[in-house]
Amino acid sequence: MTRNYQKFFPPGTQRGGTDRQLSPLEELGWQPHFAQQISSDELVGTPPVRVVEVHRNGLHVIGSAVDEVIPPRADATVGDWILLDPGHVPSSRVLERKSLLKRRAPGTDRQVQLIAANIETAFIVSSCNQDFNIARLERYVAVCFEAEIDPVILLTKSDLVSDPQAFADEAAAISKLAPVITLDARGDQPKSKLADWCKPGKTVAFLGSSGVGKSTLANALSGTRSIATQAIREDDAKGRHTTTRRQLHLVSGGCLVLDTPGMRELQLMDAASGIEDLFADLNELSANCKFKDCRHETEPGCAVQNAIQSGDLDGARLQRWRKLKAEEAFNSASLAERRSKDKAFGKMVRRVVKAKENRNRRTE
Repeated sequence: MTRNYQKFFPPGTQRGGTDRQLSPLEELGWQPHFAQQISSDELVGTPPVRVVEVHRNGLHVIGSAVDEVIPPRADATVGDWILLDPGHVPSSRVLERKSLLKRRAPGTDRQVQLIAANIETAFIVSSCNQDFNIARLERYVAVCFEAEIDPVILLTKSDLVSDPQAFADEAAAISKLAPVITLDARGDQPKSKLADWCKPGKTVAFLGSSGVGKSTLANALSGTRSIATQAIREDDAKGRHTTTRRQLHLVSGGCLVLDTPGMRELQLMDAASGIEDLFADLNELSANCKFKDCRHETEPGCAVQNAIQSGDLDGARLQRWRKLKAEEAFNSASLAERRSKDKAFGKMVRRVVKAKENRNRRTE
């Protein structure tokens, strides 16, 4: 029987303008961006599948009539689309991504850690308690801007404080492009307040520290309690890791939700554009400085320092800008050095192998 591949490609306009039911792949987030990268011939032998979970020993992938675990690979992460080659799985091709969340891996090994791919909206979650930290929120927003993911700041546990608006006002000052929403993660508010971003076929992610309510929010959207949750410690408002791996959850009749483990460390790298977008206000002020190479310290005619003196700019924001720019530049340079050394080592190995092959030919 001839298989119908029409559902894999961008849908056409239907008569009467009625809503079209999504195909199984479209419910998993399949979009024209991915369909345009493949041909109908490729679909015959290599069906598209999406990585919905990353295990230590494999990748859980789901597609049309496909649900299996394949061997792990360093170039794929949760949310990726792969053209699965059943006959030779290592030859399967990872499709070009719409977005990619990444960070410098913890430790001193100077490597990149892929967090998630093909996310439309990132809900950056923080609690209205001791967990609330402007500098940490700025890091998440910068990473989202760099990845071209829409950031939305969610403030949970707002029912436990007398003035949640004070937290919301601080968060709103981070960026005009990052909406701020306060809610109670345990009730019906997540479904109603996040509905604009959680459309069928869309993929959203919850990012933030442990114990801020990421898993509780994911459960609220899905209408189940399938994701483990745990209370925060009362003494310091810090949470415990209940989510131990990154996993996509398909909400019935809705979006795909990525629940991630809390990240104690978010080191920025390859995120210069994201930082520039995050601190757009400082860049606009800098354009009015007397000197083009102004360091915004003691130079005469510094528009940034004038804004601080007049109260229009918080001096702490300038310091956080400097810190993020310095960190990103250092990490990116370290990564470039690591890549250069790896490339040089690879060339050396190839030369040794080629020389050995030449010697073997001469002795034959």
